[in-house]
Amino acid sequence: MSTNQIDRVRRFCLALPEATEKLSHGEPTFFVRKKVFTMFANNHHNDGRIAVWIPVAQGFQATLLEASPEKFFYPPYVGKSGWVGIHLDRLEDDELASHIRQAWLLIAPKKLAAEMRKTEEPS
Repeated sequence: MSTNQIDRVRRFCLALPEATEKLSHGEPTFFVRKKVFTMFANNHHNDGRIAVWIPVAQGFQATLLEASPEKFFYPPYVGKSGWVGIHLDRLEDDELASHIRQAWLLIAPKKLAAEMRKTEEPS
């Protein structure tokens, strides 16, 4: 497993409120309460990718896939539900952290997501 990449993903995911990690389908998977917001994919079925799979807001999947095919791809299984795959070696930390945060906001319970947004508002 690409230790530096999973450590990187873990750092961003577990910094979010109520985020937990469990193995799911043999890969580290990150949950908020009991719902998945990020899946690590380490050469899934020998596809050659070290990546994460995350949900994106409705309508953004096609935009990301078309605008940056070198970074984003259509992941198996969850792609049909509007998720994207992200090649981890093609993003800087700030961009990866932002995508993971947005995925968390989509999946987190509304009240918890609203609390997070409130803490980030400029004073």
